[in-house]
This record gives sequence, structure tokens and C-alpha cells, in this order.
Amino acid sequence: MFRPPGWRTRQHFITVGSVENNGGPDRPRLGPRPVAGRRFREPMSASRLRLLEILEMQPEPTTLAALVALTGLHQNTVREHLDALVERGLVVRSRATPEGRGRPAWLYAATTPDRDAKASEYAGLASALAVAIHRSSDHPAEDAAAAGEEWGHELARDHGHPDGRSATAVRRQVVSLLNEIGFAPEPDRRHSRIRLARCPLLEAAHRHPDIVCAVHLGLVRGAFEEYDAEPTGVRLLPFAEPGACVLHLADAGSPR
Repeated sequence: MFRPPGWRTRQHFITVGSVENNGGPDRPRLGPRPVAGRRFREPMSASRLRLLEILEMQPEPTTLAALVALTGLHQNTVREHLDALVERGLVVRSRATPEGRGRPAWLYAATTPDRDAKASEYAGLASALAVAIHRSSDHPAEDAAAAGEEWGHELARDHGHPDGRSATAVRRQVVSLLNEIGFAPEPDRRHSRIRLARCPLLEAAHRHPDIVCAVHLGLVRGAFEEYDAEPTGVRLLPFAEPGACVLHLADAGSPR
């Protein structure tokens, strides 16, 4: 159960980058998409629905090649369906653990009702927290970051500890936590640069970016601290590119 923690005023210098959303008819809209709402609110083809059902039955994330074999569809068709399902928030995509040379394969997993519920609960409570800070704080960004850190500790405890002490293992666990609460993270192979393709508080982030983005940045830092890892160099760049915010973790995760 998520509980918004109390926050305390303290000096906390943060840089989350500038928020500039200059999308238009000739330029793609910067930043992530909102978390998907109710499932299946738009029509879906039989083959796409079947692919989603297959993913929901898999005990772990699945490669494109495996899904081609399971469905009997052409690889390009499966890839097109997967992209559409990711776009709608019904499927999440992540990189496999590197093995040998070459880029690791993408893995796909269906979002679960439990994950959707957690994302929705997080969004509601975090939105209320952002509004309260905006109304009551003389130092909203600092208080938001402090509140986010406390919340990050709590969420990380509930989410469980990483499988291993390496910086990459810790970063992978933090990314898994972000996925659980609705950010649809797309990490690189080292989990050092993460595209956050969705935002549970997108509307609030446009209204109060200094507060909402500071909460999210603090949340990530608090999660690293809960895992006894250094949050060194954690940077969040809101609305950094078309379709995503960008989270930099390259120097984070070393044991404290």
C-alpha cells in the first residue's frame, strides 16, 4: 500500500533540466505519454489480441523471436503489433541481460492488473502530494525532492532488494521499481540511460514541473539509498526528447 510520507524542509539542490514542450504540426511533442487508462478502450484486431493473450500467459518477459514462433506471424507483423501494444501501455519493453558481444535482444511482457493498480494508486497519491506542496511550501522544489526521497525508501523496501550488489544490478532494480509504478522505462544495456516513456503525473508535471519532477528525482535517489547504493550523478531531464523524459544513472549504484 503506497502512503505519501511527510516531508521536511532542508537544503536540497536539484537540477532536472528545463521543461520545454514545443510540439506542433511540424515538430514531435517532447516528453512522455500519460499512463494508459482502462484497458481495451479502443478496438483491437484478433491477431493483436491473440499476441497480448500469449504474452499474458508467459511467466517471464519474452523475445521477439519467441513470439514469432508462438504466433506463426511474420516477424515484421509481430513487431508492429508489439509497438502498438507498448504505445497503448498494454505491454512493456526492456533489454535482456547482455551476454557476449552485440546488442541484447528486446524483451516484452504484458502489463498486469496488479501493476496497473499500483501505477494508478501512485499517480493519485503523488498528485495530491504535489498539490499540497505547491500550496503550502516556501521551498517547493527542495521539499518535493525530500518527500520523494522518503517515498523512494518506502517503495524500494516494498519492491524488494536487488539480486546482487553490482551497480548494474542495483540500477536494474530501480528501473524495475519505476516500471511497477507506471513510467514504462526503456533502459540501455547497462541501465545507465533510461527513457521514461510514460508519466503517471503528466498533466501535473506540465503545471508544476519543479515539484513533480523533483519528487520523481528524489524518489530515484531514495531508492538507491534504500539499497545501500550511492545515488551519485542521478539526473532527470524532463521532456528531453520526443516520447520520453530521460533519466541518467551512469554513475549511480556503487555500494556505499
